[in-house]
Amino acid sequence: MAAADGHMESSCSSVKEDPPARGKHRTVALKLASLHSTFNRMKMGICKFCLNSYLLLFSIGNFLLQTLLAKLLHCSAELLVLCLHVSRCTLPKDDPQVVCGRKDLFLALAGLFSMGRSYIVEDDVEGYLSRLCSQLAGPVTGLLIGQSMVQRDFVVMATRTPQNNESSDGGKSVDKEWVSEHARQVSRMLPGGLSVLGVFLISESDAKETLTTLRQLVFSVENLISSERLWTPADDDVTDCVTLHVNPKTRKTVCRTFDVKDPKSMAKPADWKYQSGVCSSWATVSCCLSVDLMVPLPENMAFTRNMGDCLKGELKVWAQQIERGVCLIEGRKLPEDSELKAGQKKNVRQTISAQLLITPDVQTAADVVQRCGGCVSVSGAIHSRAFLHSNKPKAKLAEKLLKRDIVSTVATRVQMLLEEPQTQNEENKGRKQTEQFCLPRRVFCPVKSTGPLSVCDYQFSDEGLSEMTDRFKEMLDMDAAEEDLDATQEMIAEVIESEVTEGVAMATAVALLALAASIVYLSDV
Repeated sequence: MAAADGHMESSCSSVKEDPPARGKHRTVALKLASLHSTFNRMKMGICKFCLNSYLLLFSIGNFLLQTLLAKLLHCSAELLVLCLHVSRCTLPKDDPQVVCGRKDLFLALAGLFSMGRSYIVEDDVEGYLSRLCSQLAGPVTGLLIGQSMVQRDFVVMATRTPQNNESSDGGKSVDKEWVSEHARQVSRMLPGGLSVLGVFLISESDAKETLTTLRQLVFSVENLISSERLWTPADDDVTDCVTLHVNPKTRKTVCRTFDVKDPKSMAKPADWKYQSGVCSSWATVSCCLSVDLMVPLPENMAFTRNMGDCLKGELKVWAQQIERGVCLIEGRKLPEDSELKAGQKKNVRQTISAQLLITPDVQTAADVVQRCGGCVSVSGAIHSRAFLHSNKPKAKLAEKLLKRDIVSTVATRVQMLLEEPQTQNEENKGRKQTEQFCLPRRVFCPVKSTGPLSVCDYQFSDEGLSEMTDRFKEMLDMDAAEEDLDATQEMIAEVIESEVTEGVAMATAVALLALAASIVYLSDV
């Protein structure tokens, strides 16, 4: 028993641990407990973070869903009418009304899910608007100029509306007709690729209060400008025009767009972003084109009005020939979807030469034997140019903008001639059988702050360059010197010969890189 007890004692003593070893185990246990507690806290934090993230994403998704539903409800009535119109229509599939109805339905569906337009604005525009805000003595209106594309729009210039000295209230209210006329004059001074994109208004009134005024302005401006266009709009042309309200005190800007082809269009929010060097690497496409038009005039006409209608009708026919013409870029006919390499080079001004080949119609109004009281002959050569954005421009875009500039510059000069006092004087008809007029030549002025861009004006033979710099200041608020003007692209027309033979008035007008017009009155011979 004693031995056994001794054995048991020795066994028990071997199991016991010394105090230092027991302290180490306690330290390890405490560390494990601390790590376990830290892990639990981290796990709770991660759970809370995930829950908050989920709630945030749920809120964003709910907001987007509500926005989409609101937009859907806003457009549902119009879509229902279009669907009923298209589904109940019994006309042939190729009928224009059916095609138009389906196109409207497609555009409405596309607009339903599309975001607001994005405007990339030259930094100098921000500086210009800031200066107008600091000089504010009342509401200031003006025009926004740039290039509109399907993907985005570029605003490169802004110009205030000139002061109307004949205004009854001293310019304290917005004169819609005055702003529209200013836009018409400015539109004539813009080469291809540049257009009036919309209007701006600087006033201390709330943006919501000015919404109606801006809507009326943008529709009035577009209606007057489009009334002078002779080219046919394309299917991919953007019909949204921009309005910008600026508060001169807070400098807060509110940008909205309106679809000017829809009289019931509502305001849509748009993104307005300033950026430097927006058009520093834009490409310039230019060409020269010979023009030879013969327009018959009716008998017993009201002089200016009927002659203007006849000229406009014949110019529309000529514009269709221009649109059907073949455009060669650098001597080659490029596929429509091919990219112009010049537009891809950064900070390099690229100039592309083009040539337009026109095939005349088989028969025109001038080829038909008819009784008339006279005729108008417009002949000579013009210089045309268009500007292309640097975001991978296509050959199709270059051709479209160049052709539109050709049509616009000829139509503008003819219209300016009709507005001249000597042209409007009907007493000339009884004194002379042939009237010779020199159409104004085109003179370009670079926009210094916007890279290769330039604007233009038209100089009559009795005008000097100083008068043109005054017009640039008045219409575009540009400080241009005479040495800045490029008057070398065209020369003033010179009438070489005019004669009357065998009872029929004949006139020959020869122009050197410019246009001349001859008006012949056969009824006076």
